[in-house]
Amino acid sequence: MIPREGSLHTHLLLLLQLFLPLSLSYLHPPPVHVPTLVPHPPTPLLRSRFSAQTQLDFSTHCNDSCFHRGEQKELLEEKLAFETLYSDGSRTLTHVDVEGEEEEFEGHFAHPPPRRLKPSRRRVRRQIYGADGRFNIQGDNFLLDYPFSTAVRISTGCTGVLVSQQHVLTAAHCVHDGKDYVKGARKLRVGFLIPPSTNGTQDDLTSSKKPLIRWVRVRRTRVPKGWIQGPQEVSMDFDYALLELRWPHRRPFMRLSVAPSSDDLAGKRIHFSGFDSDRSGELVYRFCPVEEESSNLIYQHCDARPGASGSGVYGRVWDNSLERWERKVIGIFSGHQWLEIDGENRDYNVAVRITPLKFAQICYWVHGNRLDCVHD
Repeated sequence: MIPREGSLHTHLLLLLQLFLPLSLSYLHPPPVHVPTLVPHPPTPLLRSRFSAQTQLDFSTHCNDSCFHRGEQKELLEEKLAFETLYSDGSRTLTHVDVEGEEEEFEGHFAHPPPRRLKPSRRRVRRQIYGADGRFNIQGDNFLLDYPFSTAVRISTGCTGVLVSQQHVLTAAHCVHDGKDYVKGARKLRVGFLIPPSTNGTQDDLTSSKKPLIRWVRVRRTRVPKGWIQGPQEVSMDFDYALLELRWPHRRPFMRLSVAPSSDDLAGKRIHFSGFDSDRSGELVYRFCPVEEESSNLIYQHCDARPGASGSGVYGRVWDNSLERWERKVIGIFSGHQWLEIDGENRDYNVAVRITPLKFAQICYWVHGNRLDCVHD
């Protein structure tokens, strides 16, 4: 069984979300132009002190000014610069230029028009909205199957998602608090679930036996300068980081995509799996509709608890090259935000959306060159 609790109706609903073909009535979204990032030679920095504490229950507040905030190209280039932390504790800073015509940038920097907030929903407890809609993923046939097999643990207590044969995408606050790297980032590791049946005989297996974890060291970590703000208050807009493993893994990974409008997502739904702290040792899956969206964030009421931070948020996105709908990572689950617009106060769980510029940056981190970073 997939969930530990729930009715037959709930089980069938999960299966429908995962496996039924999509309606042919969806319109194909238009292709997205991805700008080009041109990196400068890296500059050496002082070694990190690793003095920060990991904050798993990440929460922020936003009002009209940050929800509809626009930024100039020069400022965005500064925020798209990035730090690289190596396994020996050394660091470098890489500045970047963004290439493209000015009219091409207008769409990347413009923010959507103000939207009227939807009626609020009663909030029972932090990051859980109404009845708990999370599913515990159990059994070899699910834990080792795509897309659940793409979820990995981060040794600082967060979740990550496999986005290449050697790279894991997670939340920046899982490794850096905006001022310094967290203590656990000194010897950062990524954990792969190993189901119980691969660790003993069939007679030893019980329904309560939990998976083991195989840990792999991280070779280097990359964090955007937009997250490393110094004394200023950190923003969720750049709450993402990429971890490079010491050697390739052999599991399926999920490809990245520029996050489309929720109207261009199949069913207008997002999904993600993570290691929520209240369900120790278990992988937890959930899905829900997008409630609100800005240029950099996806607002939703997917149930989540600390530990789910860094989960890869994915949806069904039209793939022009394959001419079919594919599950792709379109964001990274960050945490919780109080959103105050026009005097109305709402609370949401929030994911950082992958914009064209962020796609170009993360793609460069993965491939190490600009030629492979064109959106498909």
